[in-house]
Order: sequence, then structure tokens, then C-alpha cells
Amino acid sequence: MVTTVSTAPKRVPRRIATLSVHTSPLDQPGTGDAGGLNVYVVEVARRLAELGTEVEIFTRAVCRDTPPLAELVPGVLVRSVVAGPFEELDKTELPGQVCQFTLEVLRAEAAAEPGKYDLVHAHYWLSGKVGAIAKERWGVPLVQSMHTLGKVKNSALAVGDAAEPDDRIRGEHEVVAAADRLIANTVEEACQLTELYGADPAKVRTVNPGADLSVFRAGPPDARRAARQRLGFAPDDVVLVFAGRVQPLKGPDVVLKAAARLIDADPELAKSLKVVLVGGPSGRAERADPDRMRELATALGLDDVVRFEPPCPQHELAEWYRAATLVLTPSHSESFGLVALEAQACGTPVVAASVGGLRTVVRDGYSGVLVDGHDPAEWARVIRNLVRAPRRLRALSAGALRHASGFGWSATVDRLATVYTGAMDEAAARVGA
Repeated sequence: MVTTVSTAPKRVPRRIATLSVHTSPLDQPGTGDAGGLNVYVVEVARRLAELGTEVEIFTRAVCRDTPPLAELVPGVLVRSVVAGPFEELDKTELPGQVCQFTLEVLRAEAAAEPGKYDLVHAHYWLSGKVGAIAKERWGVPLVQSMHTLGKVKNSALAVGDAAEPDDRIRGEHEVVAAADRLIANTVEEACQLTELYGADPAKVRTVNPGADLSVFRAGPPDARRAARQRLGFAPDDVVLVFAGRVQPLKGPDVVLKAAARLIDADPELAKSLKVVLVGGPSGRAERADPDRMRELATALGLDDVVRFEPPCPQHELAEWYRAATLVLTPSHSESFGLVALEAQACGTPVVAASVGGLRTVVRDGYSGVLVDGHDPAEWARVIRNLVRAPRRLRALSAGALRHASGFGWSATVDRLATVYTGAMDEAAARVGA
């Protein structure tokens, strides 16, 4: 049986080493490999610091000018570790840098007073490989967040997406076996860890991520109108927003193809339909999916309908959510789905693929609609039924606000702190036995 954490912690560690090998918390989410994981690491670290726990985040340096040590906020330091060339590397190239990264992490700890860290929290399987060694060298527990699972991604590949390699799958199994605690974003992910990777259910804890509810909020009654005015939309426009990395996994092509179907079914809609893709290419420059999406938009006759916007800070992203009629998340797999949660926190209903964590983040028929599959015709049908039903949209908007209100980052960190404490107590008991 998988344990779900719900009780408040009695104490938290003094200092945590957070490992994020493949993407830096200093990067802008929505481009490269920066996404929900980056948001998670930053938001958790900030709130742990507010509780009195110091956090040092180790990440790989990708630029010579990046300082080796930077303060994110008081109590949170980012260590940019030199491992490999000063450039963005594809995830398939990063395993070759793990040994050097591990050496530099161990070297940084060795230069400090003994017992500097009480715990290691690793994010993604590459960081888990580093964390497994640090755990043994430092004699501290390893808490692991996988964020995505190779076997799950391979079971739901989008057209144009490459399968995750066998090295990753083997590495994930090793990390799962080494961790003292495994953090699952949802109950579904917890089951995947135990069923697909043989994780010990006693080590698995389900802790939902959150949204910054002070940033992602509906605002005053005229907030939607004001957001539309600032972003260049008319009050009666039908605005469909996709936000995130523009890559096959996230399904931006489904958004464009559904928009074309909408116009075919209702040519009058072309006068008011606006489709916005907010995000950048995933990975290195040669995989510039936004260029392919522009080509697709042209081929579908949507040049006058579609806007491509770059990744932006959270307060600007909240404006896009507030301006939207609907936010669309047609991902092929999703461990949680922060975009869907943030949109709902702004009072905007979400149409999402019925996959992975989106089934937790979106309450079907209450805060949005879940769609089985990725058939553009079906997506167009669902969207058209919603935009033609203002009363239902208002009900979903109210439901979205209520649903999202239960997913704040403070609750996430309270639950994580309980996991940390339990892992530390268990480790101390082993030493004392």
C-alpha cells in the first residue's frame, strides 16, 4: 500500500543538498529543458528557507559567465558545477557528465565542516545517480523525485518523439532501489513506481506539487477584461492558450489542428478565434519546434489566428491565463501538469488530455474537461461545445478556482518536510541499532 502524507511536520532538516543536474533553477521555464521541475525546485527551496532550512542547489554550469555560487533568495544558494562543456547539452549527452558532476559535488561538501547536509533531495533520474553516491559518502538519506519516468513516456510517444534509451531505464531502476524515500506527484505515479520499477511501497510518498496562489489568481472582477486589453484581444474574442515547452510530448500540434477543425465547422468563428502558444523550443536549437509549429500554422491557414509568444516570468504568464477563454494541455504524458493547475488558479477552465497527473490536476466536468486521446476532431468538438456555452464556462471557472485552491506550495512543503523528517529518523535509528 502506498502512503499519502498529510500530517504537518514537527521539525525540518538544518540544511539540504538539492540536486538538479540537467536544468538550472536560474533558467526561464518554458524553454530548453526548463519546465515544471525548475518551478518545483525553486518554490520548494524558497519555502523551506522560510521555515529555517538552508538549501543548496547543485546544477550544471552551461555558461562561463555564470557565477559558481549565487543566492536565489536568503537561505537558498545555487552552485553551478563545471561538468562538461559550457553549453546546453541534450539529455542524451548528459549521462557522460554525471561522474564529473558527482566529483564536484563531493568536493564542495569536503571543503566544508563535517556533517554539512542532513539530507539529499535529487530531481530527475540523472540527479538520482549523483544522489545515490552522495548518500553513501555523507551518510545521509536520499529523497528522490523522478518527475518523469522513461517507461511511462515510452508507452505514450507522440509522433516525432524519440523513445527514451535503455540506459535511462536501467538508471531509473538503480535510483529507485537506492532512494530512502521516493516522492510521487500523484497516486498514479506512486503506482507506476511500484508496478513498473519494483519500488518498495513503504518508501513511496505521494506529495502533490502546487502553484503560487499569490501570483496565479483570478484578481478583481475586471481582471480578465484588463488582461485582454493589455495583450491586444477584444472582449469577445475566443482565446485558446497553450503554455510550455513546444515539443511533440506536449502536443502543440493538436492545438493547431483542432483550431483548424473549429474554423472548418464554424467559419464565423475565424473572426474571433485567437490561438496563442507561449513557450520556446525544447532542448538545443536544432530542435526548434516553434518553427515547425509556424510551418504547420501556415499549412492550416491559421497565420491570422495564431500568435507565438516567448517564455515569460510567472506574473506575465498569469496574465495570459487570465485572458484565455480556455487553456489547452494536450500532453501525451504528464507526471503532474503545473500549467493546468496555474491556469485554474487564475479562474480559467482547462481542456486537458486524460493522461497521468492531469487526471489529478483537472477535475473533469468541474474545473475543466478531460479528453481521451489526441484526435483534433474530438478536441475541436469539446472546445466548440464549451465556447458556445457561456453558462457552463462560468461554472467551470468557479470550479477551477475552488479546485486549485487546494494546491498551494506551502502545503506541498509541509508534506515534504514530514517526508524529510521520517527519512532522517529512520536513518538515525539504523545507525543507533
